[in-house]
Amino acid sequence: MTLIKSISGIRGTIGGKPEENLTPIDAVKFAAAYGTYIKKQRNKDMHKVVVGRDARLSGEMLQQLVMQTLVGLGIDVVDLDLSTTPTVELAVQLEHADGGIILTASHNPKQWNALKLLDKNGEFLNAEAGAEILKLAEESSVTFAEVDALGAIHKNDAYIDIHIDEVLDLDLVDEDAIKAANFKIVVDGVNSTGGIAIPMLLERLGVYVEKLYCEPTGNFPHNPEPLKEHLTDICKLVPEENADLGIVVDPDVDRLAFIDETGEMFGEEYTLVACADYVLSENPGDTVSNLSSSRALRDITQKHGGTYHAAAVGEVNVVTKMKEVNAVIGGEGNGGIIYPESHYGRDALVGVALFLTHLAKKKIKVSELRASYPAYFMSKKKIELTPTLDVDAILKEIAQRYQNEDVNTIDGVKIDFENHWVHLRKSNTEPIIRIYTEAQTQTEADQVADTMISEIKSIAGI
Repeated sequence: MTLIKSISGIRGTIGGKPEENLTPIDAVKFAAAYGTYIKKQRNKDMHKVVVGRDARLSGEMLQQLVMQTLVGLGIDVVDLDLSTTPTVELAVQLEHADGGIILTASHNPKQWNALKLLDKNGEFLNAEAGAEILKLAEESSVTFAEVDALGAIHKNDAYIDIHIDEVLDLDLVDEDAIKAANFKIVVDGVNSTGGIAIPMLLERLGVYVEKLYCEPTGNFPHNPEPLKEHLTDICKLVPEENADLGIVVDPDVDRLAFIDETGEMFGEEYTLVACADYVLSENPGDTVSNLSSSRALRDITQKHGGTYHAAAVGEVNVVTKMKEVNAVIGGEGNGGIIYPESHYGRDALVGVALFLTHLAKKKIKVSELRASYPAYFMSKKKIELTPTLDVDAILKEIAQRYQNEDVNTIDGVKIDFENHWVHLRKSNTEPIIRIYTEAQTQTEADQVADTMISEIKSIAGI
């Protein structure tokens, strides 16, 4: 199962057979369905869609297919070429466009790619819109434009600069404080577009930048998901260079992780915690993260007098809840910062600027900042799916077994115990069941996860 259609977009491996993998035929089919959907949303003569991509090897091929398909529908295209997911989101707003497409498979390895689809606000489509596009694609309900009504492609390579301007204009980003701190920072851009955008931002902030894997070749030097086991090179380089910290992003720059001055992980979960701590200290209010995120955000929010809210996993679900409760900051525990003063999308550039402002004003080391937060430890494990595995039945059985605990079923099954929690859900982006746990020690978190995996396998008879 290597072609996955979900609210996270159309994602698959490159090559192989149509409808089984993400082939050129599938790219054209879904781009045509998306363009048809966009044209139905606004009745006007010309429509405009922003298109950008990360640096992965298949990106240029897919981008050309997608853009020319939109042109064939009579839609004008703003071509950002190499860009980031949050940059495309901002560009949709600033261009007053009708939508946007980002060619990126986010943290997946190089054989994967995807079409991430945005609405006119530069936000991810909701489930209803996604379902309509899938229906259009399956029914081939597409009519292309006649020759005099074809769209045109307008290239614009200024948007990373414009994005950085927007970040620096945010009220809570203090350029002077950051410049005065004289930070030295190592950046791992995993040879994608973060290697362009993050150093550019840091240099504007007066930071001395040491680049690691910042050439946008698409040849990822390690697994692109920014987890500890994949980041041995930067964890070694930060103390060797006497740097103040390390910054790691995923290929499309919507996830953000920090390395402290000793070469230890700050913890992806704590990226949002630290940024929220700073924002709430200046602008108290409510916060939102998904069900798989750390309790530490709840603790920090309550410390500042606000209320924490949980949403189903998926950026669109977090954004919907943030709007509902008027949250001042939110995001996901995978290092995704959503700051409404900028835009409703996970944005590593915004996260970097807020974090560095916080650090500069505190005048402490990254390790000391991390030590100031509640200590929770997470385990993130998974079970590969097989065609015979009935995930829904398994999750229903688990919920039944633990009905006397605090059980939440808005997204898979989350069980809150007094001193730990477990969250089980089917992934939107990979053929797996995710098993996330959090406890007060790493050993306990791992043990809880392993026990739950054994229980799932027992239920499934595997």
